[in-house]
Amino acid sequence: MSRVGKIAVDSLAAWAKACRRFCPRGWRHASAFAHPTIAVALLALACAPALADDYPTRPIRAITATSAGGTSDIFMRLIGERILKDWGQPIIVENRPGGNMMIGGRACAEAPNDGYTICILPIETLSYAPFLYKNVPYDPQKDFVPITNPFFNTQVLVAGAALEVKTLAELAALSKARPRTLSYTVPSASLALFMDQWKAKTGADLVRVPFRGGAEAVNGVLSGATPVAMFGLANWTAFLRGGQVRGLAIDSAERSPLFPDIPTLGELGYGGNPTRIYFGIVAPAGTPAAIVQKLSAEIAAIGNDPEFRRKRLIEMGLDPVFSTPEDFAAYLKQDRAAAERVVRESGLQTQ
Repeated sequence: MSRVGKIAVDSLAAWAKACRRFCPRGWRHASAFAHPTIAVALLALACAPALADDYPTRPIRAITATSAGGTSDIFMRLIGERILKDWGQPIIVENRPGGNMMIGGRACAEAPNDGYTICILPIETLSYAPFLYKNVPYDPQKDFVPITNPFFNTQVLVAGAALEVKTLAELAALSKARPRTLSYTVPSASLALFMDQWKAKTGADLVRVPFRGGAEAVNGVLSGATPVAMFGLANWTAFLRGGQVRGLAIDSAERSPLFPDIPTLGELGYGGNPTRIYFGIVAPAGTPAAIVQKLSAEIAAIGNDPEFRRKRLIEMGLDPVFSTPEDFAAYLKQDRAAAERVVRESGLQTQ
């Protein structure tokens, strides 16, 4: 048998296994044809709708690239509660942190594409990794199929109250009066690029220190060890309200309804951040399109529920999106191009 013929037979066997389980009627009709190509085509037509209609028949695994308790972990557990109620099957969250958020990406890429593994991965995993690292153990363009971008994670630039600055301009002036004594931290290359652009434009003189996680960065600002930081708004809500930190700028297109006094980067003349922080929901490449569409529609229905949207997203500093698979695919294409430009302009060297 030729190699092509063997591939066809192997494909038939895979489809047959699925259809015998989920679509017995389609299997009976298709198996009457001896020619593998005809049988595979008939199986695809007969079984795809049935697979989606019956889905899910067992728990769904959700891989995250971050630790338990993080934004993506909490969000998927909340989604899982509603999916259990709606579909009768739970979502089991599997945290796979580490490796510059590439361990989770690899686990997702290598997972079965039967619809029972979905993944919520950050911008670093889906867009930036190929431009920052030489050895990325997956291909973000080929190994994943987009399901939805549920939200943008709004980032806020804060300064500790002890600095007594109220605006970015005041922070720049203070840093020039105290050169190389103030430090800041950011979690991503795109935010690092913004800070570099801001320093170049204003002459601000701050020193960047590595970002080692949200909890450590918050403590650094509160203690004064690293008094300036820019990352997720949800980390700062209580401290902004309590007066321990002051918000100087926010990266959303419009001011946050939680803190309408904080100006956007666009208002301050910086045109917004080149790429916004997000956690995208994807599945391993080859996951049936009908299941992808069903997942996307269900997650959007949950996310667009007014109470869920207000309590679980907006009040947590998240900007709801819930794009379709097609819209998310188009966004990823643009964002990856922007990520390549951001890394190039930032001067960062591939590690």
